[in-house]
Amino acid sequence: MPRPLPRPRLRSTAAVFTTLAALAATSLFTGPSVAEPFSAAPCALQRTKVHHSEGLDTWNAAYPRPARSLDAVMVFLSFPDSEPLTTPAELTADHFPVTSRYFAQASYGRFTLRPHPLRNWIRMPRPSTAYAIQRDWSAPHRAAYLRDALAASDRQVDYSRYDVVYLVADPHAPGVDSDATKVVNLDSPLRADGADIRRVVTVFENHPPDRLVLAHETGHVFDLPDLYHRPADGKGDWDTHVGDWDLMGSQFGLAPDLFGWHKWKLGWLEERQVVCVPGSEPARLTLESLGAGPGVPATGTAGVPVFGSGRGTKLAVVRTGPDRVLAFEARGAVGNDHATCRQGVLVYRVRNGAESGGGPVQVLDAHPRTEACWENSVYPALADAPVGVGESFTVPGEDVRVEVEGRTASGAWTVKISPARES
Repeated sequence: MPRPLPRPRLRSTAAVFTTLAALAATSLFTGPSVAEPFSAAPCALQRTKVHHSEGLDTWNAAYPRPARSLDAVMVFLSFPDSEPLTTPAELTADHFPVTSRYFAQASYGRFTLRPHPLRNWIRMPRPSTAYAIQRDWSAPHRAAYLRDALAASDRQVDYSRYDVVYLVADPHAPGVDSDATKVVNLDSPLRADGADIRRVVTVFENHPPDRLVLAHETGHVFDLPDLYHRPADGKGDWDTHVGDWDLMGSQFGLAPDLFGWHKWKLGWLEERQVVCVPGSEPARLTLESLGAGPGVPATGTAGVPVFGSGRGTKLAVVRTGPDRVLAFEARGAVGNDHATCRQGVLVYRVRNGAESGGGPVQVLDAHPRTEACWENSVYPALADAPVGVGESFTVPGEDVRVEVEGRTASGAWTVKISPARES
């Protein structure tokens, strides 16, 4: 589901009705938790039963894995109470190629998202207002919407051809609420053309849409959690957990590349690119900027160019408990992070037992008394969180200290991680 703006073919219609009846019960069921072995590294947390667990010893096979090219269909839905003011081509351009480009850069070219948009509107059988569309959408209304959309598009779409399904509503219809864009998880998959549909992205965005919103929702399709904090009353700061530093925290972030931990989870980092640091003795390593990779334009700052093969060490991890780790990665003005507020080594805590929206990742602020980029950061207090060259940071509550000793000629960061008591 997107954050608010900061200050932010089915062959049997009867089968659709039967399967979607169960949808009224929940929208958070992730399907069968079929495990596929992934990482045996000592610092790889175990995947738990919580929704979108940050464990990565196994992959939940109920989700498509973005380690290859995947195909996405875009179905455009109009309503009898509104004549569309835009075309499917215009709405497609709102989201592509920017979404595909984001994932190509984030994955170092290892993943390609290929959109297949319809060229025409498909008319829904009921007015837009009949579905009571809103952010916290009732399950019965949501089920009715999906039932009608899939039945209406049956003759034009062969769903067995696609890995991702986007249902895009006419943004100007009176009953459409842009805040309701989200991924709907089905507690029992739909059977369409011999294939299972376990989740659908319902898109209700304005034209033009929020920045990178479709990339955020597609992240959920790949089993990534929401990293923002949603205030109980809907007021206050949403970005206290990770600030600008990951797309799943905010699609408006200045440095919205995915965390190295997420890239490891998705299969975009190889085991040799992740260093498990014991934490009990000093260790020195060189971290390549997370966004640097083949074909990724380098910005560079302070006279230091950023190159990188995309194959260097990207992530260092210290295991601090059976269910948590500390992660260290270099974030520079390159790739998806080209507009970052500050550069340096970012430190964050990952917990495998915290579910989506419950703070599974927490960025640790190396400069807790200051803030930065207040005019365009989603959360200025964390905008200057990275440890800069010549600085050190002792992680609160942990016997771990990190020092950023310098930069290499290629722009990589030389780092020392050691027990705090020995530094």
